[in-house]
Amino acid sequence: PITKKELTNRKKYFATVLLKDKYAILSGKEWQAKLKYITHSPQKATKEIKGNVAFPGKIKGTVKVVLSGDDIKKVKQGDILVAVMTFPNFVSAMEKAAAFVTNEGGILCHAAIVSREMKKPCIIATKIATQVLKDGDRVEVDARKGIVKKI
Repeated sequence: PITKKELTNRKKYFATVLLKDKYAILSGKEWQAKLKYITHSPQKATKEIKGNVAFPGKIKGTVKVVLSGDDIKKVKQGDILVAVMTFPNFVSAMEKAAAFVTNEGGILCHAAIVSREMKKPCIIATKIATQVLKDGDRVEVDARKGIVKKI
């Protein structure tokens, strides 16, 4: 059983991770600290990101980085949704977005499946998208070649 405080923290931020061969659940401030590490990196000078194509297409748009359910409301029609990975509660933002770009994932990940269902360009497994791209960046998502370029 978990405490009410832990349950509240998990509703805001949480992740299940494998640390030193043991699964752990990070939530609240502990997860926020890890998330800041994931999203802030010296790789900001990178102008081009490569990943795997989950659904082909080519489109330009404005980046909106979605790191939690709280960020979903930032995404407007035609934006490029950038995330570590997507989750079912991101679908309302994914419906508005013109394309998806994720740090993680394989061909059967949530972003890949939803992109194929919605027929929207999607690049997965970039490893660094949330570190390099920030809200308001203009990008071209070339999901035929698996490249995201700042423009």
